[in-house]
Amino acid sequence: MINEINSRVESEIEVKAYLQNLKYALKNGAKIEFQQRRVVDEKRNLRYTNMYTINTLFPDEDPLDALKKELLELQVANYIQTVKDFRFPKRSEIREFGKVFNNTDEVYIKIRVELLGQTGQATTFVMSFHFAERPFTSNIFPYKK
Repeated sequence: MINEINSRVESEIEVKAYLQNLKYALKNGAKIEFQQRRVVDEKRNLRYTNMYTINTLFPDEDPLDALKKELLELQVANYIQTVKDFRFPKRSEIREFGKVFNNTDEVYIKIRVELLGQTGQATTFVMSFHFAERPFTSNIFPYKK
């Protein structure tokens, strides 16, 4: 996760609206850009890389199809925080989520949705979709009941 100075917790209504917009975009042709190989992964334990996680959880699925399915299932309870990316200040904020698969596999999800191009085509950038390096604690999910 990015340092706390850059982060904030949106209201539950803001997160619901964000998820509604994300789901609308994905159901209406939004493109998914997935960072399969990242520079940060070169020094990271293989288990905590995007490709390892996708291949482990969805071995028989196309990675983009699996990601789309999972993004469509995100709920407010999965929300962790919103982060301003000061490296790219003109780009939209990043939303961080967490989800548990198979009752034990905690996955950290970091996405950014932007309108790109002259036609306003929505693109969802999935920067992170990997097993969590640290166990989730209940206090990181502000809207988990």
